[in-house]
Amino acid sequence: MTEVPVATTTTGRSRPTALPGPAASGAGDEAAAGTGFAARVSLGRVFAPVPSEFLLIASTALILTGFGLVMVLSATMATAVADGASPFEVVMKQAAFAVIGIPLMFLASRMPVRFWKKIAWPTLILATLFQLLVFIPGLGVTNDGNQNWIRIAGLQMQPSEFLKLALALWLGYVLYRKQSLLRSWKHVFIPVVPVGGLVIGLVAVGSHDLGTGLILMAILLGCLFFSGVKLRLFLVPLILVVFAAAYFAVTSPNRMARIMSSLVNFDSTSCYNAPVGDCYQAVHGVWALANGGLFGLGLGNSREKYGWLPAKSNDYIFAILGEELGLVGCAVVLLLFTLFAVGAFHVIRKTDDPFVRIVSGGIIVWVVGQAIVNMGVVLRLFPVLGVPLPFLSQGGTSLLSVLLACGVLLSFARTLPQPALAAPSVARGTARGARATR
Repeated sequence: MTEVPVATTTTGRSRPTALPGPAASGAGDEAAAGTGFAARVSLGRVFAPVPSEFLLIASTALILTGFGLVMVLSATMATAVADGASPFEVVMKQAAFAVIGIPLMFLASRMPVRFWKKIAWPTLILATLFQLLVFIPGLGVTNDGNQNWIRIAGLQMQPSEFLKLALALWLGYVLYRKQSLLRSWKHVFIPVVPVGGLVIGLVAVGSHDLGTGLILMAILLGCLFFSGVKLRLFLVPLILVVFAAAYFAVTSPNRMARIMSSLVNFDSTSCYNAPVGDCYQAVHGVWALANGGLFGLGLGNSREKYGWLPAKSNDYIFAILGEELGLVGCAVVLLLFTLFAVGAFHVIRKTDDPFVRIVSGGIIVWVVGQAIVNMGVVLRLFPVLGVPLPFLSQGGTSLLSVLLACGVLLSFARTLPQPALAAPSVARGTARGARATR
């Protein structure tokens, strides 16, 4: 009696395998034609392993977003109650943008690189048209001399925040297409400088928002740097950016007053006796950090947020964080931004696609550079520029645009080459061979 070998299917049941002979040969032909008994289950890319850069960028983005919601609640609940509103009114609006932005971040992470290349031009055009809405009477909103907001159906938005991501994608696509031509200054400047100058001019000149204009200039320079442009060609745009920033600062009395206020000594009575003093906000931001000490006064126990420190929930939220959580809390935030930068730089270092490298460089210059500027303003290292702290400051459009930028980085991280893993059967065979030689 011949023993029939038994094989196990993917469903867990047993079936006899075909015996050698003509019948087996026919079964093999059927299997080759795809009509055999074998079943294969594929879970797709949903559960596919992701690179460590993906996990690092995604985790730091989520932690910083949660940290920001806690700090916005702490900074606004006292004044909200004093105004007769709910203590959660402001943070709920911020949380709504987080609830929208986080799924959009992971949705963007599923998009292939070719998708971002295709939408680079349309995205910049739409973002520019969106920015033009600030000049329409009835839609544009002016705040502290800057007309850089719009209000639609009671919802206030800042269109220039989306220009940052749109400009990075567009610069990445244009410089990627011109990779072999970037040795010539004509191909470096056209169309980068005219189009970039138009976008920056709409914000810095048209809307009088020098802070956002400087961030857009930094994105342009960052993309040029990571595109591999020669130093002699890179210096000319750098000089143009410096001269443009100086011109915008000198021609505005409000900007010059803020610049000079950063140089005023603490002994000046105008800094702390009158709330209208040019350096009043800057000095109270430093006092908030000084009050926090090493471990802070405790979450929710800030004193400066009770009407002393203007812009406590947006531009100066780092001062409230330092007062309540101390040097330790500030160090944690700095560590999170450092980890975010490390993940992004690993994407730049490992990728073989110039488009991925250029766009990632522009995004990292934007996010980390803006964070450094915001913290430097609070520490009085820079004049008051009015740029929010990414992820943490109050502002729905700012949070939404940063989360979308993280989604682009996550999409790029998925394309990174992964080290090949040895097959288990090969590894077992190697181990048996090693034991047999002993």
